[in-house]
Amino acid sequence: MDSVTVTIVGARGYVGGELLRLLLGHPHVDVRHVTSSSQSGRHVHTVHPNLRGMTDLRFTAEEDIAPCDVVFLTLPHGRAATGIDRYASQATNVIDCSADFRLRDALLYRQWYGHDHTAPGWLERFVYGLPERFRSQIQQTRFASGVGCNASATILALGPLADEGLLNRVVVDVKVGSSEAGSQPTDSSHHPERSGAVRSFKPAGHRHQAEVFQTLGSDLDLSFSVTGVELVRGVLVTAHCFLHREMSPKDLWTLYRDHYGREPFVRLVSQQTGIHRYPDPKITTGTNYCDIGFAVDADSPHHRVVVIAALDNLVKGAAGSAVQSMNVMLGFDERCALQFPGLHPI
Repeated sequence: MDSVTVTIVGARGYVGGELLRLLLGHPHVDVRHVTSSSQSGRHVHTVHPNLRGMTDLRFTAEEDIAPCDVVFLTLPHGRAATGIDRYASQATNVIDCSADFRLRDALLYRQWYGHDHTAPGWLERFVYGLPERFRSQIQQTRFASGVGCNASATILALGPLADEGLLNRVVVDVKVGSSEAGSQPTDSSHHPERSGAVRSFKPAGHRHQAEVFQTLGSDLDLSFSVTGVELVRGVLVTAHCFLHREMSPKDLWTLYRDHYGREPFVRLVSQQTGIHRYPDPKITTGTNYCDIGFAVDADSPHHRVVVIAALDNLVKGAAGSAVQSMNVMLGFDERCALQFPGLHPI
């Protein structure tokens, strides 16, 4: 396939803006429509000012879009599920960036999201959109789901250990930036309340755990806490992994290289010296990379290893994985439009 036409539905938000930024630089993509019911008729740069001079696109109403090859859905939770039949009739391929099709079992939506799924028959048709884990399935599907940013970082951090059956117990501490909450203001995002905060907002029961269990195994002994910190973008996972047997630093390097050595968007960062010895979400800002590092607690009687992962929640944790999934799905170079290396200093 040489090129495709694309529509972004619900492009007013941060993820929609990131999708547009990435797709405008994609050599095989023609973005035809970006929709927003509240911004219809306005240039996209009035909402996404970084795109000024990059495009003359204006927001359109959803009812005015034409059929296309790929539709990206960046809608509030629940909206994609209620409209999936319509969206699937308008596009050959559907990539949903919300949580609506991340879980395979409809019962899990009641458990983790507190409501029944409105389109349970569609769940089995969507593939979880994390190519590092589901590349072959994405190649064969027309429908890819979004990924939770906290889940993505955790899955990529723990995956090699889980695949080898090494995990006994895991305690995951996640620190996240404010953009994870979306573009609509709330009491908790009001600047006097958010600025300077180190706020534990989900010490237990975060819904992204469901994606981790689904991917790595429901029997995983996982404790999972999320804290909001003074960042706009970024996720930092610190996973305290208690293993079934001792692992040396060399063993970990071998394991993680075996799993990720050919992955274009996973970088291993674990050095003995320097200020950038371990992953830092600041370094991944604007990129589709997940940086992963590790350290061995040589004094632990429980074979403790600390695995650290960092990514940009709006890119690798959302829009970037969506574009990466599209590339895999349509047979494009997986790296297309995603090779920005980040900035330093920033």
